[in-house]
Amino acid sequence: MTENSPNIQQRPKTAAVGDVAIELVGINKHFGPVHANKDIDLKIRRGTVHGIVGENGAGKTTLMSILYGFYTADSGQILVDGKPVKINDSSHALELGIGMVHQHFMLVDNFTVLENVILGAEDSPLLKTSLAKARSVLAQLATDYELEVDPDALIEDLSVGGQQRVEILKALYRGAQTLILDEPTGVLTPSEADHLFKVLETLRAQGKTIILITHKLREIMAITDDVSVMRQGAMVKTLITKNTDPAELAELMVGRRVLLRVEKGEANPGDVLLSVRDLEVKDDMGVLRVKGVDIDVRAGEIVGIAGVAGNGQSDLLEAVTGMRQASAGKIQIKGKDLRFSGDAGGALVRKLGLAHVPEDRQEAGLVIEFEQWENAILGYQDDDKYGQGVFLSIAAARAEANEHIKKYDIRPANNRLKTANFSGGNQQKIVLAREMSSNPDVLVIGQPTRGVDIGAIEFIHNQIIAMRDAGKAVLLVSVELDEIRSLSDRILVMFDGHIVGEADPATATESELGLLMAGIEDQSATKPENNKERTK
Repeated sequence: MTENSPNIQQRPKTAAVGDVAIELVGINKHFGPVHANKDIDLKIRRGTVHGIVGENGAGKTTLMSILYGFYTADSGQILVDGKPVKINDSSHALELGIGMVHQHFMLVDNFTVLENVILGAEDSPLLKTSLAKARSVLAQLATDYELEVDPDALIEDLSVGGQQRVEILKALYRGAQTLILDEPTGVLTPSEADHLFKVLETLRAQGKTIILITHKLREIMAITDDVSVMRQGAMVKTLITKNTDPAELAELMVGRRVLLRVEKGEANPGDVLLSVRDLEVKDDMGVLRVKGVDIDVRAGEIVGIAGVAGNGQSDLLEAVTGMRQASAGKIQIKGKDLRFSGDAGGALVRKLGLAHVPEDRQEAGLVIEFEQWENAILGYQDDDKYGQGVFLSIAAARAEANEHIKKYDIRPANNRLKTANFSGGNQQKIVLAREMSSNPDVLVIGQPTRGVDIGAIEFIHNQIIAMRDAGKAVLLVSVELDEIRSLSDRILVMFDGHIVGEADPATATESELGLLMAGIEDQSATKPENNKERTK
C-alpha cells in the first residue's frame, strides 16, 4: 500500500443512494480579474462519496467555500435537499447540515477537544452544562463513527490525525449531513490515512454525504462513487468512478496526457557535497529526536529519506538547513563545517551553497501576507542583483518574480498578488522557484508535493531530476513512498531517530520498505555501515 492512500484492492461497496443532496447551478465567482468559478453546475448524490479533482487553482476549494458560506457567489443558485437556499455564512451552512474540514485545521491549540467541539455551539449560559452534554454526545459519536479521541486532551498534544478527527467531530456534533473534506490526507501518516478512510466508509454507510477534494487519484479510485473534474475554474466532466481510470482523470484535469510515472536516467554521483556525522538533534522539549545519524549526499544524486512522520526526519532537516542547532555531531557543506549560533543558520547555509524547500511552506517557507514578488526573493534579498547595501531594487526583484512565474507556471501570473491568495500548490511553486533558481550546490527538500495536483507533481519531479542531472546533491524527505521510490537513487529509512536501513529503489518492494519504516529490519535491505548500532 502506498503512503497516505487506501488499499485500492479493497474499495468499499457503495451505500444505498437516494436523491440529490446538494445541487449547484450556474455558480460564478470573481476575485478581481480572476474568474475563479465559471458557470459551475454540480449534483451530489445523497449517501455517496463524491470526489472533486483538478489542478491547484482550478477553483475546487473556492466552489466548496461558497457551499460552506465562506464566500458568496456572484451569481448562480444552491439547492439543498431540492430547495433553493442562500447561504450567508458557515453558521447558516451548518444549520442546513453542511460541514467542512479545511486543509489547515481551525482549532484552538490550548483548548481541550471538548472545548473546541462546543466552541460557538454552546446551548446553555452555564458552560459546565454545555460541556457535560457535549461529553455524552461526543462519546456516542466517537463510538458510532470510529472517531475515538480523548475529550480532555489539549489540541496541541494531539497528532495531526487526532486533530482531524476533532474537526470531523465538530461538524457531526453540529448536525452535519453533508461533510466537505479539503485535501484530508495531505498531512497524515499512512496509518492515519487508513483510519480516515474507514471513518468515511462508516459515514457513508450511515447515510452521510461526503465531498472529497483531493489531488490523489489513487484515493479517488479507491473511495469515491462519483468524481467531478475541474480545470481553470470550469467544470469539465462528472463521471461514475468505476467507469474511469487515473489516466483519463489526469488528462481531463490538465488538458493533456500526463506521465503518471517518473522517467530518469542513471545517476552519475560525484564528490560528497553534504556530509552528516554522528548527528544528534533535540526538539523544543529537549527530547532527542535524531540519534547518531551519518549521511553522505554526492553531487549528481538524489538521496531519499523514507519513514513515518515523527521519526526524526523533520528534526534532521532543520539541523542540516541551519534552522535548529544540533546537540552533537558534525554537518559539512562542501567540506566546510556548519557552525552557527542564534538565528544565523539559515543565512549561513545559503552562503555555503545550500537551498532549502521546507516541509511546511506556510510555517517556514513563506510570509503569506507578503506579495508574490517579495516571497520570490525572501532570504536572498541581500544578493547584489537586487541592489547595493540597504537599497533594494524593487524593479529587479519584480523582474525575477516574473521569471519565476513564467518558468514554474505560477498561477495567477500576478507578482503583486498577496501570497495568501494563491492556492497551496502555487504557494509551493513560489518556494521551489525561489530555492531552485538560486543555483545551489545542495538542495534539501521536505515534502515537495504536499497538497499539489497531478500536473504540478509531474513538473516538480522533473525539476528535481533536472537539478540532479545538473550535478546538484539532493536530499529528499517525503511521506509519499511512491515519490521516494521513483525519485531517489538511494533510499535511507528512518525509524525512532535512526537510519535503520538503506535500499535500492530499483529493487526494494513496498513491503520491504514498510517493514523498515515500522522498525523491523528486513534482510533484503542493507544497514549502512557508517551508522551506529540502534539502541533498543
